[in-house]
Amino acid sequence: MGVPLRDLFVTVVVFGSLPFILQRPEIGILMWAWLGYMNPHKLSWQFAHDFPYAQIVALTTMFALLISKEPKKIPWTAETILLVVFLGWMFVTTLLAIYPEFAWAQWNKVWKIQLMTFVSMMIMTTRWRIQTWVWVIALSLGFYGFKGGVFTVLTGGAYAVYGPAGTFIGGNNEIGLALIMTIPLLRYCQLTTDKFWAKRLLLIGMVLCLISVVGTQSRGAFLGLAAMSLFLVKNSRKKWALLLVLMIALPAIYAFMPESWHQRMATIKTYEQDESAMGRINAWWMAYYLAKDRFFGGGFECFKAPSFAMYAPDPGNVHDAHSIYFEVLGEHGFVGLLLFLAIGYSAWRSCRQVMRQTKAREDLKWLYDLASMLQVSLVGYFAAGAFLGLAYFDLYYNLLALIVLAKVLAQKALQEQPAAQLAPAKSIPVYGVRRLGARAPIGPTSSGRRSLPRSS
Repeated sequence: MGVPLRDLFVTVVVFGSLPFILQRPEIGILMWAWLGYMNPHKLSWQFAHDFPYAQIVALTTMFALLISKEPKKIPWTAETILLVVFLGWMFVTTLLAIYPEFAWAQWNKVWKIQLMTFVSMMIMTTRWRIQTWVWVIALSLGFYGFKGGVFTVLTGGAYAVYGPAGTFIGGNNEIGLALIMTIPLLRYCQLTTDKFWAKRLLLIGMVLCLISVVGTQSRGAFLGLAAMSLFLVKNSRKKWALLLVLMIALPAIYAFMPESWHQRMATIKTYEQDESAMGRINAWWMAYYLAKDRFFGGGFECFKAPSFAMYAPDPGNVHDAHSIYFEVLGEHGFVGLLLFLAIGYSAWRSCRQVMRQTKAREDLKWLYDLASMLQVSLVGYFAAGAFLGLAYFDLYYNLLALIVLAKVLAQKALQEQPAAQLAPAKSIPVYGVRRLGARAPIGPTSSGRRSLPRSS
């Protein structure tokens, strides 16, 4: 057996980052995102594969936050309040779950994701941190879009694209949803960089992600891709150039795929004749009747044979939820679903609010682009999620954190310098993004943090 180079690489990077995390907690969030989305340890084959790197990074980050001299405040908005209520409600439904052993195991995953979501909101409070966070998320998931797109081209679309085994995005449906949410983030990175080569590479990455989503052969992801693409054009600056790219890329990808793929997509119209589709509908009815019978729902992991025997129209046809909405409905009842929908609706409105507030401000253009692309990611999640069961996907909750932070920073900027007081200035490139004012040196501030130069 040779030297486990991949295992050693991940181990050295993670443990080598810990001293820096203790000094700068934002590095911990970036490392946690890299480990959570790219899952580099899952690409190894020996000791690193199941080593708890993410847990070590998360604990180090929280300790660094505690000892940091920076303010430690949760931004209380409609989204964060609803998220706390939703988390409390899920704890109650877990206490009353039909299958306690399975429910507590899932709860242990969910509350950790929510905890790190709030920790992230307390730490990633500056422009540099937010933009770097988006880049890390986009490139980490974009790695699988690049890999899956190349795989689809080389195999002629004959085989389905899958994500890394043993992760949230291991299945073809799941990686399809994740990549749909990633494409707008790659577009944001493209909009906020002035590097010609970076723009071209990001464009190639977006096209390969499109190919990869189609290559998953997931019908739910295909429908989500269509909805996301429409809003991507609608919300994006330079939309005509983007529309031209999509008008060329999408028909070409569609024509490239083999006949077996076209036959599978055609079953969307004839779902009554498709056993898998009818199994999902059966699971949705089971969730509905279970929620009607049990006010608190069935708790986590309630989509099991005994539940179907009691509540499903076809008791023997046992399927997973395959829908974020029916997953929440079955597991947490109508109250849980209402809270879940309220969080999504509030996030959608907050994106619109930030876009409206920053549209006329050249110095806040980066926030306008961020809010518009986050809204497109939400569209992809809401549309594809109707047919895919990822209600607790950490990427969605990280997007919520980014939306909250964008809203807080927009309100702060408008209070400090209303548009009427803003003197016109020429926009020039600074550190990969366009900012107002002259270029200033970038380096450690008095607090030891790296920061972008402030607009004059």
